[in-house]
Amino acid sequence: MNDEKRVRIGCASAFWGDSQMAAAQLVRAGKLDYLVFDYLAEVTMSILAGQKMKDDKAGFARDFVDTAMAPLLGEIAEQGLKIIANAGGVNPLACRDALQAACDQAGVSLRIAVVLGDDLAPRQAELRRFEPVDLGSGEAMPPFLLSANAYLGARPIVCALEQGADVVITGRVTDSALVLAPLVHEFGWRWDDYDRLAAGSLAGHLIECGTQATGGNFTDWESVPGYEDMGFPIVEVSADGDFELTKPDGSGGLVTPATVAEQLVYEIADPADYRLPDLRCDFSEVTIETVAENRVRVSGARGYPPTDTLKVAATWPDGFRCVALFMIGGLQAPAKGRRVADAILARCRRLFKEQRCGDFTQTSVEVLGSEATYGEHARRDDTREVVVKIGVRHPDKTALVMFSREIAQAATAMAPGITGYVGGRPVVHPLIRLFSFLVPAEIVQPEVRLGDKHIKVEERTVGVEPQVVAGSAPPRPVGGADSRVPLIALAHARSGDKGNHANIGVIARKPEYLPWIAAALTEAAVAEHFAHVLEGEVRRWYLPGIQALNFLLEHSLGGGGVASLRMDPQGKAFAQMLLDFPIEVPAAIASEVEDLVLNKT
Repeated sequence: MNDEKRVRIGCASAFWGDSQMAAAQLVRAGKLDYLVFDYLAEVTMSILAGQKMKDDKAGFARDFVDTAMAPLLGEIAEQGLKIIANAGGVNPLACRDALQAACDQAGVSLRIAVVLGDDLAPRQAELRRFEPVDLGSGEAMPPFLLSANAYLGARPIVCALEQGADVVITGRVTDSALVLAPLVHEFGWRWDDYDRLAAGSLAGHLIECGTQATGGNFTDWESVPGYEDMGFPIVEVSADGDFELTKPDGSGGLVTPATVAEQLVYEIADPADYRLPDLRCDFSEVTIETVAENRVRVSGARGYPPTDTLKVAATWPDGFRCVALFMIGGLQAPAKGRRVADAILARCRRLFKEQRCGDFTQTSVEVLGSEATYGEHARRDDTREVVVKIGVRHPDKTALVMFSREIAQAATAMAPGITGYVGGRPVVHPLIRLFSFLVPAEIVQPEVRLGDKHIKVEERTVGVEPQVVAGSAPPRPVGGADSRVPLIALAHARSGDKGNHANIGVIARKPEYLPWIAAALTEAAVAEHFAHVLEGEVRRWYLPGIQALNFLLEHSLGGGGVASLRMDPQGKAFAQMLLDFPIEVPAAIASEVEDLVLNKT
């Protein structure tokens, strides 16, 4: 990087419930200009909406005020550190009031701004006029939405900073906007300077999931030091958009091109068409290189004008769900577990018939410990202890209460060795589904409130229908293959979720491995490997900048999030399952990775 002005931004939260140690680490050791907090997964919004329905002063990430900010208010004010957080959830004004009360108690004066305008739930009748359909399934809008929040971009946050805010609290904004906004503000980037906006958005994307960029969830987990004090990520950005990613000195974790590349491919589909409210990004040519220990340089992001629509993440109630877990020990444990689960469901169906309340709408049985999540690729059925997980759905809560009561009787009425009921009698919960759709951007009006000021924000610039450009194809192998090694010997991998879809990014350890990986991991091969969970198609893209492939597994999560009854409703283990995949390679490559194969398997 050059010697011009640089802005240092750290991220202290990847999700609602992240480590309470993160903010203190970054405030005290990060030497930051801005500290951002990302709390809002799509499912989180529905949980917060439910809280607000019960208490009009709830509906925000209380942790932000009580655990992250309150203990550090004096240090934050003394440093002049700016804070940006989407902790407002579905009630940003209540979050502001709670933080203001904490500031008053601490004797600290901070100018707190709030971004509003994302909440479209009160406008459901208006939304129906656009005949919205779910982006994944194509289904029509449900009869009633619990929540509906448009993804806002960086503009309203920039507006708040321009008004002199020390703290900006938002509701639903794109995660990357938390980082892009201070860069636009500090450097005066134009809204049509798309390459710089893309670089700032990439910086935000890389640190939005906290320590996932600094060694968390890393394929080579055994090489990552200091799990007990993982360093949270920091980006150091210059006016031209070049940036470096690092972590606080002396903290745990690991920053390398591989750890950062895994985060680059996390939860994206087409890397050349990553759509945000402020622009469309092309990350396919991004490169990552080491510049010092635990410091990498990231470059090569490209940007294009945005579309004329905004994404809305809505949630709706669809009956009830219940999940029971218990252990069975002893010989033939998997077989006992399956028989017990089947019997419990059969008993409940008999009760339902007698009570005339209809059958389950969905059931899921997984005998954990027998590699049940691997489907036909499971390798063992001889373990002597398993955890039986039974997940069920029903439109009637009373039916699932009956199910919850029938679990306990299995301990004395069925197979021997049943014990360890996890959490006692299972609890019945409302089943909340995600409904994501597009609306014309012009109907969304962001607003900033700071003190007595109410400022309307112009959220959009232009509306351009994107041209679909086919990406480049990965290189083909040269020569023949006469050996076979598992994918993990040749690549790193990371998986994540978007609604009911999952993605798996595969990054070659060396460029010369990529042709052999690409030849084996075709769309058809990956679809076959995940046939036990896949209900849609598999799509593949190539990222030549980091020698990677990205796969999208459509409709593979059983509904996704809290709507799914599976043990892995977000596909977090999908990459680990794929790393077993056999790859045919020349003997020279097999010999080169022999030690790694022995270590990994």
